[in-house]
Amino acid sequence: MGLKKIRQIRLLAIYSALSFGLIINLAPLAWMISTSLKQPSEIFTFPPDWIPDHISMDNYIGVFEAVPFEMYYVNSIVVSICVTLITVLMCSMAGFAFAKLRFPFRNILFILFLTTLMVPFHVIMIPLFKLTAQLDWLDSYQGLIIPQITTGFGIFLMRQFMLSTPDSLLEAARIDGAGLFYTFVKIVLPIHRGALATLAIFSFNFSWNNLLWPLLVTNSETMRTLPVGMALFRSIRTIDWALIMAASVMALVPMIVFFLLMQKHFIRGLTAGAVKE
Repeated sequence: MGLKKIRQIRLLAIYSALSFGLIINLAPLAWMISTSLKQPSEIFTFPPDWIPDHISMDNYIGVFEAVPFEMYYVNSIVVSICVTLITVLMCSMAGFAFAKLRFPFRNILFILFLTTLMVPFHVIMIPLFKLTAQLDWLDSYQGLIIPQITTGFGIFLMRQFMLSTPDSLLEAARIDGAGLFYTFVKIVLPIHRGALATLAIFSFNFSWNNLLWPLLVTNSETMRTLPVGMALFRSIRTIDWALIMAASVMALVPMIVFFLLMQKHFIRGLTAGAVKE
């Protein structure tokens, strides 16, 4: 057997394994979309039907009739965008400081930030809730947004990327009379667009799907986010799977759109340093 034939067989095996993995990962998504278009009586038929006999949009209409879904949608969009923007800004500034600035106890402070990655959220949940209550931020956008910003992971991610910024570039900017803030905004940030997009996607995804914290700090109907609102479709005795699937499909749209907008920079950030020039 020739070397070319062996290489073709190897590629065929790799593509077959990747295709199988893709099917396994897409099957739940396909089933969710299929279920959202079915009548409740067709959901648990056996053998299951992947393509409904009668495609219906009643479940999507029923979501808006059952709960104020549009209000939950707007709240989630506002909270997720604010959390993403503030997180990217704060973490990039902190990452730049830890990577390129010299100040006392820099390494000790960075290690302290890293230790926060080992602390589960459930440990700090009660103190954080009490602090939010004392600040009178319960059932408000401040209470939903501010406790979710500036993670240790984000600071670590941005620092590691910004370590690759050439010192000669910063020195040239300083010689030309550029201030620190100008250098950061006009030189450092454009270089690391991939890292910013990567952190933005992680932050948006986490905030959009976060259930526990919004469930704790929101009391009124007007401040609930999508994960909390979708939990209302589950009662003690019944679960309305058709409405949950329809709501889940609509909840996927912003994440998909946001990823497509950031896809180019995100892939660049993931592959940074993978090819030696």
